[in-house]
Amino acid sequence: MNEVNEGAGPVRSTPVLDGGFRTERGGSARKSRAPERPGTALRYGAGFWTVAAVFVTAMAFSTVPTPLYPLYQAHDGFSTFTVTIVFAVYAVGVLVSLLLAGHVSDWLGRKKVMTSALALELLAAALFLSAPSLPVLVVARLVTGLGVGILTATATAYLHELHSAHRPGASARRFEVVSTAANIGGLGLGPVVTGVLAQYLGAPLRLPYAVFVVLLLTGAAALAPMPETVARPAVRPAYRPQRAGIALGVPGFLTAAAAGFTSMAVFGLFTSVVPGFVGGTLHHPSRALAGLVVFAVFAAAAAAQTGTGRLGVRARWYVGLLAQALGMAVLAAGIHLASLPVFLLAGIIAGAGAGVLFKSAVGQVADAAAPARRGEALAGLFLASYLGVALLPVGLGAASRSMSLSDATTWFAAVVLALLAAVAVRGRRREPTAAGEPVPRHGR
Repeated sequence: MNEVNEGAGPVRSTPVLDGGFRTERGGSARKSRAPERPGTALRYGAGFWTVAAVFVTAMAFSTVPTPLYPLYQAHDGFSTFTVTIVFAVYAVGVLVSLLLAGHVSDWLGRKKVMTSALALELLAAALFLSAPSLPVLVVARLVTGLGVGILTATATAYLHELHSAHRPGASARRFEVVSTAANIGGLGLGPVVTGVLAQYLGAPLRLPYAVFVVLLLTGAAALAPMPETVARPAVRPAYRPQRAGIALGVPGFLTAAAAGFTSMAVFGLFTSVVPGFVGGTLHHPSRALAGLVVFAVFAAAAAAQTGTGRLGVRARWYVGLLAQALGMAVLAAGIHLASLPVFLLAGIIAGAGAGVLFKSAVGQVADAAAPARRGEALAGLFLASYLGVALLPVGLGAASRSMSLSDATTWFAAVVLALLAAVAVRGRRREPTAAGEPVPRHGR
């Protein structure tokens, strides 16, 4: 993926879902920067914060239905298993768009593709508003996933380039913190906003979507005057999908993929069945409370990703493993105690661990892959990770048809713990170096 930034050679930007990009500069740098027009730096700075705000809004919209699932269930009379299917459809949409369109902004331009992603989310909002029925819910979630898959890669690349143009030569710390907070924090913000609107105002299955229609339209309008950061090539490259299968040849990929699978499965659990569990099993029907629980999980993930940034690669890997395992153990205890405080604590610990472990998995694959194949290797990791979002929660929903949701969630926790143990054992065969690249032990 090549873009040309002012005063520099071609830049290869590789998306990393911990909210970062790794860049390599090629070609010869100019001896001196061309003089910039007055106010150019301010435009890039304004663009950075505008894109961040739009990113937050779009990611928040993707989790708007989370605290509303019990209301949809009451309206159409479907089961917890159906809720997990609806969530899996969203994950399928994300996967399809990541593989087919997550990279097209490299030659079409960031603004155009990001605006197209917002248009997909507006279409999804219109579907949600049209009728609160199960078929419409499924289609709307699929369209939402398609928009999110395109937007995540594009917005992260856009933020990276705007930061570099606004502060040439500066540390990437601001970009990493803001992009992480926008992505993960936005996912957590959506259920809180929806929960409050649904709990305290009327039309709970319509008002939240109407509010986000206004916010998304405002975001699209705000993007229009922002500077573009991609120079359109004279000849458009031939289109091809991302090739994810190449990731299998990356050292340590299977270990990282298993870590991503379990981490994203935890997020899938808390955004699919938790609202019904809090309202049904724990007897707390408040939509605002359900949204707060989900927010706590994602907020903990974002805070942990940011707070562990100075830890070594190996230390961060094991912190993520241990925290997620501890969170799953506390979750099982909270379920059997039917205790909301313990359940909330479990979500915070597990969310923090999942966030750190996923960030570590992405960093490991990004560092181990050859630069020319890094994007495709990461696409393979994202594919494995989003399979965790879809498969384990769907398995939990299927199990809930033959046992109580409490027992099914306990089995879910046991499966995640077993997977984490396998990741830990397999990970000991490859010790990460200080740079993050896995190196085989015993000189192999």
